[in-house]
Amino acid sequence: MWMTELPPFIPFFIAAFLVILTRGWLRYLLILATPVLGGLHLWLDVDPGIVTSISILEYDLILMRTDRLSLLFGYLFHIAAFIGVLFALHVRDTTQTVSSLLYAGSAMGAVFAGDLITLFIFWELLAITSAPLIWARKTETAMRSGIRYLIIQVSSGMLLLAGALVQYYQSGTLEFNYIGLDSISGWLIFIAFGIKCAFPLLHNWLTDAYPEATPTGTVFLSALTTKVAIYTLARGFPGTELLVYIGAVMTVFPIFYAVIENDLRRVLAYSLINQLGFMVCGIGIGTALSLNGTVAHAFSHVIYKALLFMSMGAVLYRAGNVYASDLGGLYKSMPKTTLLCIIGAASISAFPLFSGFVSKSMVLAAMIEEGYDIIWLMLLFASAGVFHHAGIKVPYYAFFAKDHGIRTQEAPLNMILAMSIAAFICIFVGTQPSYLYALLPWEVEFQPYDITHVLSQLQLLMFSALAFVWLTKTGLYPDEIHSVNIDIEWLYRKFLPKVVRSIYGYTQKACNRIINICEASFNVAHQALHDTRIARLHIASNWPTGSMVLWLAIILGFFLLADAID
Repeated sequence: MWMTELPPFIPFFIAAFLVILTRGWLRYLLILATPVLGGLHLWLDVDPGIVTSISILEYDLILMRTDRLSLLFGYLFHIAAFIGVLFALHVRDTTQTVSSLLYAGSAMGAVFAGDLITLFIFWELLAITSAPLIWARKTETAMRSGIRYLIIQVSSGMLLLAGALVQYYQSGTLEFNYIGLDSISGWLIFIAFGIKCAFPLLHNWLTDAYPEATPTGTVFLSALTTKVAIYTLARGFPGTELLVYIGAVMTVFPIFYAVIENDLRRVLAYSLINQLGFMVCGIGIGTALSLNGTVAHAFSHVIYKALLFMSMGAVLYRAGNVYASDLGGLYKSMPKTTLLCIIGAASISAFPLFSGFVSKSMVLAAMIEEGYDIIWLMLLFASAGVFHHAGIKVPYYAFFAKDHGIRTQEAPLNMILAMSIAAFICIFVGTQPSYLYALLPWEVEFQPYDITHVLSQLQLLMFSALAFVWLTKTGLYPDEIHSVNIDIEWLYRKFLPKVVRSIYGYTQKACNRIINICEASFNVAHQALHDTRIARLHIASNWPTGSMVLWLAIILGFFLLADAID
């Protein structure tokens, strides 16, 4: 019975400790067995309705609260963790291995947390355990990006803690259920979730840090942090209409950055925000269909986005860079990676028979049902855009564009196996969606493969492909060049520091001027006093120490004599 109530994060934390003590095949076995055995335990032994808590002082911390929503994300994170550790099996870096296991365990802890304080603890652990995956790249850019990432993530945690404390003061409870935006605590928690979900203007930690992580670390980052945020939004703010408009903006604006971006991992980071927008819209609608679509799309997205990041990680590992301007022709050296990348591209583009189609169409159908016609058109445009940059640009420029003569080896076997598992899931879910639908939190009555959905999606993809070809052939498509594209991060990386330095400089000059004026005024006053008759009597002059002692003795004797007379 106690095994059933064992919180899923504990095996990952124990494995992270044991990794430090093991080497060789025993370490590899431990790394691979942890997500496999943990996932099987969750699937076979854990049912909805379990609550595990501990009491600290007068508070009950709910370490494990299971329902269909948390269980599905638990299954998903175990699958993602296994794919991630298998992809990174060749890495001989204990720091990365330990961080990956702790990071995955923290995601499990956040998903099964039943109260806001427990959620806060794992929320912060997500930040602390994931930052080393960026720093492990060991470049100056990665170090700076990792520090910025950590500061922003910890700030999100502080907002969550503040919201939790305010909620406890107002309602007397810390349970993590529906929150809404009817109070200041709700807004604080909403913003905290929004930072980790990469809301517009709060998104640059993602596009700044993810491309700077190690080839293997980015796979974990893409799968866990933002999906924990999607889970918390789905539990705390379903039906919040503001999310519909926030999500719509998230689907559209990254397209323009992804089209002009040269770093293909940064292209995928922008497309990640684009796909999060579909999920946020689904949460905002708040119907059973839209929420099921959000959860299903989160499941599909973790797998196909991991597959795309793994393919670009393999390219970075073998070719040494992922710049569109410097690659091309790699299909000759890396044919297996090329094929697997194309499967990921087809999935994110929502081709029929691939996973993205059976999940994204649920959100779009819910949007039409609830009368959000304009937002639906925005999401349709975003669907064409993601095929344009993630579905075509990434595989085309990495493997097929102008051949720069790079000849290398195929990706290592463990990388190929990890990508193959992800590709299989993409195809299996796309062809057999009923298995995924059966796991969704609410009852599903949706058929993705009707003639309307299939034909409309194929038309969208066809015209998007024609647009890419036409823009490329006419020279209107932006050139792939090494450049820095200015995003909102320019404000806090360049503009605000410059403003602060300018204010500090002007303040320092003003203070120095005031000090100089005061010194000049003092000198004038001192000189004026020095020229007076009193000063000439040496009362205002420096007296020798002997004279001072003599005068003190005379004055003391005078007071003693006066006292004796009295």
